[in-house]
Amino acid sequence: MKHVSNSESGRPVNSSEKIELTLLQISDLHFGPPYIEAIGEAVLRISPGLNPDAVIISGDLTQRAKRSQFEAAKVFLGRLPSVPQLVIPGNHDVPLYRIYERMVNPHGLYCEIISPDLNPVLKLRNAVIAGIDSTAPHSAISNGRIFKSQLDACENVFRNAPDEAIRIVVAHHHFAPAPDYLRDSNMPKARRAMERFEDMHVELILGGHLHRAYIGNSLDFYPGKHRDRGIIIAQCGTTTSRRGRGREVEKNSLNLIEIRNSTITITHYMYFHESDSFEAFSRHTFRRSSGKLNSR
Repeated sequence: MKHVSNSESGRPVNSSEKIELTLLQISDLHFGPPYIEAIGEAVLRISPGLNPDAVIISGDLTQRAKRSQFEAAKVFLGRLPSVPQLVIPGNHDVPLYRIYERMVNPHGLYCEIISPDLNPVLKLRNAVIAGIDSTAPHSAISNGRIFKSQLDACENVFRNAPDEAIRIVVAHHHFAPAPDYLRDSNMPKARRAMERFEDMHVELILGGHLHRAYIGNSLDFYPGKHRDRGIIIAQCGTTTSRRGRGREVEKNSLNLIEIRNSTITITHYMYFHESDSFEAFSRHTFRRSSGKLNSR
């Protein structure tokens, strides 16, 4: 363990409480020239020992949305632990320079090779996870966009969720900027989305795109209509590429999310060349707003 930090209130939490759900979050694989095979192999080595109940892949599987890159990504996903996966596209998963393809059929190869569902929903025994395609191939190539129709669909998904299930949203683009010197622009209408998610009782948002990790709470950025809780945000860095940014330049990371009845703990893992492995770097524990999660 290189460094451990605990987030949220200073009140004690019950660390001995049973873990009800474990999620492995990886992101921004960038198969193609930026992909680092040795680090991809390190991901595959550590994943089984983390015992995830599901794996979340939050976009940018490829560098330039080429068939060979999607096929390599598919092979990689098939080598991860044999548990349910939720995969969403990122902006690099639509063609950038193949203009006609981007305008006419931007997700064609993604849907053919990875998944036909751009807004997947994963229902586990004690969680409902809604994936949202935040790519906007015809307009906001880099910053992305989430439309009202997607928020309405998300609301319908959570409306039918069991009361005890934790509600989680996954989108590639960020709803809040990382608190550092790079000053990334937010996704357009991000605040509208956050307010809707608060009304839906979403507890956790997972994303990528920034190429460095940020783990915190929406109340760090938005006043929020529910000052008593806000939404936990976990942005994952680039897990397997050379495209790390900010404090994670030339670094790679992934997140492990452990959900208990009363807390959510997110452990940020970073790759260290000295050990040729991912190691826990920081740990962030948040008290849950609902505390309704129960195993069945």
